[in-house]
Amino acid sequence: MLRNPQPGVGSGPAVGIQPAAAATVTLPVKAEHPATLSGRRYPLIPESAAETAALLVAVEIALRDPATPPDELPELGHQQQVIYRVLSADPGRADPVVALLPPRWRSVAQRHLAARREFLRMSRGRGPSTLPAWRIIQPEPAEQLLSHYRKAEAATGIEWEVLAAVNLVETGMGRIDGVSVANAQGPMQFLPTTWAEAGIGKGDIRNPEDAIQAAARYLVRRGGLKDIRRGLWGYNNSDYYGRAVLLYASLMKEDPRAYYGLYHWEIHFNANAGDLWLPVGYSQLRSIDVQDYLRTNPSSRSPNR
Repeated sequence: MLRNPQPGVGSGPAVGIQPAAAATVTLPVKAEHPATLSGRRYPLIPESAAETAALLVAVEIALRDPATPPDELPELGHQQQVIYRVLSADPGRADPVVALLPPRWRSVAQRHLAARREFLRMSRGRGPSTLPAWRIIQPEPAEQLLSHYRKAEAATGIEWEVLAAVNLVETGMGRIDGVSVANAQGPMQFLPTTWAEAGIGKGDIRNPEDAIQAAARYLVRRGGLKDIRRGLWGYNNSDYYGRAVLLYASLMKEDPRAYYGLYHWEIHFNANAGDLWLPVGYSQLRSIDVQDYLRTNPSSRSPNR
């Protein structure tokens, strides 16, 4: 089971932790940091490279362990996500952590960091001063989404891991319920004009199953069966995007249970005030100033330096 120490950062298990110890992962917390209405707190990252490496190994193992209780997966997945977000933005902090990881987890970490850095390159470090007009909702259950991805793979040949990775980077596997600045909609972020193309959109653009099947058909149309990178370019005209999607997909191909960590990632927004967590329940009908939001929702601000 998860254990949360009192104020400050727990030392965590040793870097060489074995799978049998995965059920006693210690997640560090900062007790004085405000909690969300659901009682959860923004994950904290240890200051030392050794503690961070130990925590990361323990979390990666626990996320893949079938014996880990399902109700512990959300906090484990969020902890994993925040570690990689913090390290990806600070190579000087990341390199010593990666160097301490056993080879298996070093490869995993390197791909996570590389994927996140592709998106940082896309944004060119810009941090907006307003938060978007989104609703953050609970996604469909993990197994239900997995059945949609696999159904689409069986129908089109587009690998389920690629579809899951697209769903992840587009809307956090359906957590973002909102319209993009380009008018893209639904869990796979389709433009209504693309959805309306013959043979692409069927059913409801906001329905996860319908949208995932449509995404697979669209990737086929854009050449994804011959070259998935070409298909992803059609989905989003960016090499950064395609490389990130394929890095996340590679983690799930290597170990399908990596999906359960990614499924539990939360919605984070890289604003001018830092990396803000927008939890389930965030709901804005129009964009809101970052500082105005934080005055009433301080739990969204990162405690990590």
